[in-house]
Amino acid sequence: MTFLRDRRIDAEAGIERRLPDECYPGRADFYFVAVVVVWSMKTNRLLRAAICLLAAGSLALITATTSAGEPTKAIAVLHPTKGSNVEGIVTFTKSGDEIKIVADITGLTPGMHGFHIHEFGDCSSPDGKSAGGHFNPTNNPHAGHDVAQRHEGDMGNLEADSAGKAHLELTDKMMTMSGERSIIGRGVIVHEKADDLKSQPVGNAGARVACGVIGIAQP
Repeated sequence: MTFLRDRRIDAEAGIERRLPDECYPGRADFYFVAVVVVWSMKTNRLLRAAICLLAAGSLALITATTSAGEPTKAIAVLHPTKGSNVEGIVTFTKSGDEIKIVADITGLTPGMHGFHIHEFGDCSSPDGKSAGGHFNPTNNPHAGHDVAQRHEGDMGNLEADSAGKAHLELTDKMMTMSGERSIIGRGVIVHEKADDLKSQPVGNAGARVACGVIGIAQP
């Protein structure tokens, strides 16, 4: 233990240095106490650094999650049901407190066709009925898109020209892309006939001629 009495720990440099005898307290266990003190100081510094890094990482994750909490754009690619040739694309783009809807559909018979968001994003059945009824989380009566009390999925009618093409643009303040009332994952249905905008529960719009699922799109 003689060599221990001639050494001390430099806490700042983290190394051992020679110590004159007159400066040494005369106890060998001082060496071990010094080692523990240095180790504790370094450990505390590392612990504080780790806590700071963890806190910064958590804040960054929370910020990213918050900013990415609600999608800003969604899309539904419509495919024909059995016996139909109707297909198309519908986009939903959030702008402020509104969602802009743009639909381009082909293969329709000329005239008006009911156009709705349905409860389920399930187009697996040949007739499109697996998409369920109109999306209506507020339990309102069916109506036109411009009526305050209506289904959230009520989008009125598409009008096809003589070539069977329909283009529709409208804005909506009722729809949302997050939360329990989100349209994400719901179905979009085009009907064979016009929606009369008053018959319950679906406007007497006839069979379903196209079905698509709303998914998150690249902004």
